[in-house]
Amino acid sequence: MRVIRADVMGMCFGVRDALEVIEAIDEPRALTIHGQLVHNEIVQSQLESRGFVIESEAERKNSLPKTSAVLITAHGISDRERKRLEAAGKKIVDTTCPLVTRVHLAARSLQAEGYHVLVIGRRGHVEVDGITEDLEHFDVIESPADVTSYPSLRLGIVCQTTSVEPRVASIRAMVALRNPDAEIKFIDTVCLPTKEHQRALERLLDRVEAVVVVGGLNSNNTRELVARCRERDRPVFHVRSAADLDPAWFKNFATLGLTAGTSTLPETIDEVHRALVWIGAGPLKFEESESIGSMR
Repeated sequence: MRVIRADVMGMCFGVRDALEVIEAIDEPRALTIHGQLVHNEIVQSQLESRGFVIESEAERKNSLPKTSAVLITAHGISDRERKRLEAAGKKIVDTTCPLVTRVHLAARSLQAEGYHVLVIGRRGHVEVDGITEDLEHFDVIESPADVTSYPSLRLGIVCQTTSVEPRVASIRAMVALRNPDAEIKFIDTVCLPTKEHQRALERLLDRVEAVVVVGGLNSNNTRELVARCRERDRPVFHVRSAADLDPAWFKNFATLGLTAGTSTLPETIDEVHRALVWIGAGPLKFEESESIGSMR
């Protein structure tokens, strides 16, 4: 079995920068991480082992951290939540991805211009909640089926950073169809790393019989990679680490693709890759794996 790696996969710069900030913190127990730093179980386990206090994303909405310092995750928070923390005297350590900040600014700008804001994204996701908590009126749209006729004649559209381009295009088209008299302003806030990961997957799918996607189970961008494989009728296996692999999954495949979400550690990807090569070698032969580009 030959293992072919996507030419773009794994950790994005926003996640990398957040991890660099937290790596430099000398006293983990003096700081509370306000939610999950990134949606990756391995990273969460490493942070817990270092002694960081980690609030669940549900807890953070209903209580104040006990530590004097609070770290804002890469997913960001609303200005309303930031002011709540500052009013309680908390020192803010901010690792919000700048591309998430861009979505916040775009949504508030549309609202200030008199548009009813439509956010393309996943309801309940921490990034989407952070965007919408600062808006007076909004709708979150997960799929074209969610689109309706809106009471406003001015509609502004932004996207969760990890949305996928084909779905965004379908939703935009449906908004126009259902609201023919409305002025529609679209700001493309899907982040470039997400676009590059998805486009690399499209290239990979043309070359393989099945795909392994490595990433957190609640990582939106990882789940979108899995969903795209299914849309292209490719068998897909979503794993958090090499420990999740079952050799029986791969016995009927000659070529296997490997990709990973934007919060997946490079060492986790390499461990999965090595395990797949070992599985593919079988008891009688060993075939070197192939890469169609460099991992980023």
